[in-house]
Amino acid sequence: MEVYRPSSLPEALEIRAAHPEALPIAGGTDVMVELNFGRRRPAGILDVSRLPELRVIRREGATVFLGAGVPYARIMRELPDKAALAQASRSVGSPQIRNRGTVGGNLGTASPAGDALPALAVYDAAVVLASAAGSRQLSWRDFLVGPKRNALAPDELIVGVEWNAPRGPGSFSKIGTRNAMVIAIAGLCLQVDEETRGLRVALESVGPTILRATEAEAFGAGVLEEAGAWANPRATVPANAVARFGELVAAAASPIDDIRGTAAYRRHACAVLARRALTWALDDRRALAS
Repeated sequence: MEVYRPSSLPEALEIRAAHPEALPIAGGTDVMVELNFGRRRPAGILDVSRLPELRVIRREGATVFLGAGVPYARIMRELPDKAALAQASRSVGSPQIRNRGTVGGNLGTASPAGDALPALAVYDAAVVLASAAGSRQLSWRDFLVGPKRNALAPDELIVGVEWNAPRGPGSFSKIGTRNAMVIAIAGLCLQVDEETRGLRVALESVGPTILRATEAEAFGAGVLEEAGAWANPRATVPANAVARFGELVAAAASPIDDIRGTAAYRRHACAVLARRALTWALDDRRALAS
C-alpha cells in the first residue's frame, strides 16, 4: 500500500488526479475502522491531515466557511454560536475522537448516522469540492446521494462546506443506547430562521440519507405565524400544535428495523425529539426577547 503525504492542497490534487485509487484520510476515525476490520484494502492512502487549506474557519458577514479538516473539538470552541453544529460536534464519540474526527470525514463516509450532517442540512450548506482541473460546489442534498454514497468524483477532494448562517436558535439532539460514543437510533436538528420566518428540520438515522421534514417545517412556521409568535416571542403556541408538529416530523422519516432499533421506535423518537426541539426554540426566543 502506497502512502502519499502532500503538504499543500495543489500537491494533494495532483496526487489525487494521478492516483484516484488512493483513499483520502484526515482524522481516520471512520477509515481506520474499515481498514482494521478488513472491509477496505485500498491500493494507496492519501493523507490530507496536514493541508492548511482544509483547516480554515472563515467568516465573511453571514457566510461561514468550514474547512474539511477542522476537527470537532475546534468547532465546539470556535463556532459556539452555531448551536446546532456545535451541539452535534459535542455528541461525536469521545474527546479523543472529537480531537481527530472532521466534518469532511462525515461527508466522505456519507453515513445516514453522521451527526454533523443534519446541521449542514438545516444550514442548507454547500459542499466545496476541488480537483486539479478546478473547483465546484454541490448542495448537501446533491452531495449525499444514498447510504454511504456521495457525489465525489474520483479525482476530487472535499475542501469544506459553506453556508449563510440563519439568525435564530438551533439545536441538535439524538437518541441512543447510552449518553456517549453511540451511533444514533434517531437524531434531529432544528433551526429557526428569523429573516424568512421559517423553521428547518433535518433527521438522521431514519432514512437512507439525511432527510428534511419539509411538511413539518411549513406547518411549524405557520403555527408561529397564527400564534403571533414571530412578532411577539412571548406569545403562546398551543400544545396541540406542538404535538402535531412532532407527528409531521415522524411522518417524514423512512426508517428500517435493525439491531439498534425498530422502525416504529425510530418514528416515535422523531416525534419526541421534534416536540422537544421546538419547545427549546420557543423558550430560547422568549429568553432573548426578555
